[in-house]
Amino acid sequence: MSNRINRVNQLIRRELSQIVLREVEFPPGILVTLTRVETSPNLYESRVYVSCMPETGQEKALETLNFRIWHLQQLLNKRLRMRPIPKIIFLKEKETLEAGRIEEILTKLKR
Repeated sequence: MSNRINRVNQLIRRELSQIVLREVEFPPGILVTLTRVETSPNLYESRVYVSCMPETGQEKALETLNFRIWHLQQLLNKRLRMRPIPKIIFLKEKETLEAGRIEEILTKLKR
């Protein structure tokens, strides 16, 4: 992956995290984290991976984010000084769940 794409990923994650923190209200008891961003090489779309605590709230959190996606995209467009600005797509984070399960297995094996 090119250095430019990495910088764009970091920039989008940082700015979108701040926007989500200020603009989106999630149901009580749900903690939402934007874990990573993967932007296409042509900069037309960015897949934003979302992780939630507890895991049972992930569907509701994604529903909330997707309901407000147009507003979030507009705020991101105003903050970034680049063209084109990638279209946001929110997805469930599955790698952190797998990493947690692997960590549990390794802990059991150590005992």
